[in-house]
Amino acid sequence: MIRRGTYSIVACDPDTGAVGVAVQSHWFAVGPLVPWVRPGVGAVATQSIVEPAYGPRLLDLLEAGRTPQEALPELVAVDPQARFRQVAAVSVTGGVAVHTGERCVAFAGHEQGPDYAAQANMMAAPSVWGAMAQAYERAPGPLARRLTAAMHAAEGQGGDARGKQSCAILVTPAEGEPWRTAVDLRVDDHPEPLTELDRLLDLHDAYELASEGDDLAGEGRHAEAGDRYERASLLAPDNHELLFWAGLAAGQAGDLPTALTRVRRAIELQPGWRELLGRLEPDIAPGAAVIRDALGADGS
Repeated sequence: MIRRGTYSIVACDPDTGAVGVAVQSHWFAVGPLVPWVRPGVGAVATQSIVEPAYGPRLLDLLEAGRTPQEALPELVAVDPQARFRQVAAVSVTGGVAVHTGERCVAFAGHEQGPDYAAQANMMAAPSVWGAMAQAYERAPGPLARRLTAAMHAAEGQGGDARGKQSCAILVTPAEGEPWRTAVDLRVDDHPEPLTELDRLLDLHDAYELASEGDDLAGEGRHAEAGDRYERASLLAPDNHELLFWAGLAAGQAGDLPTALTRVRRAIELQPGWRELLGRLEPDIAPGAAVIRDALGADGS
């Protein structure tokens, strides 16, 4: 048997219907193993002597109308390795169930609330899962940020006794096709996986704003699109892609000095943007021609 010390949290946001899982472990690429979600159905974390089949099987039962309190014991009862397993499930209606087998490596345990469960095994201290629960309950913001707050709280109590290696977060919207996700980020191998996950989550939010900008630009709502591009660039100031489009948005808004500063910096970071600037038609980027002419005029 391979013992995989892990802590995770599953949760449903009752205000939005989103469900999600966040997990960290001293194990390579924990993301494909532990977290499972399905829009409009629920979320599952399966860990310790991990059996990934708990994920789709529990979600199938929840989708068929079973509650987590009904479905999880049913699967545990027919699992010959149940004493080594740790599994948690939450439904979109807020039902929660957790199983921590008696042979999970200490420190192991769980704590649950009306719409979440925090669970951990092979931890440095028995306070880990309680700290996760408190942090989740107190954290503001969208579900993904509340889940990561719980993860940081676990590390604050010592986390996995073996250290840290990989982490993941998986959040799905309230409805949609089974494959649809709102956040799907993984850090497979890193000396500070949570720090890297924080960076990726910021970048994810920045690109979400940029995508909103693209949609608005496609509707001809260029002022609103410019606002999204600028906010995206502020979230990820060293990202030359976002910097370039924020520059074009500033040009469209009439702020040529800011536009040139941003576009020049993007070109400095990635020279290919200069060539792309020459390819952009007015219906794609109305501000491109002005910036292109200004760059050509000063020879930059």
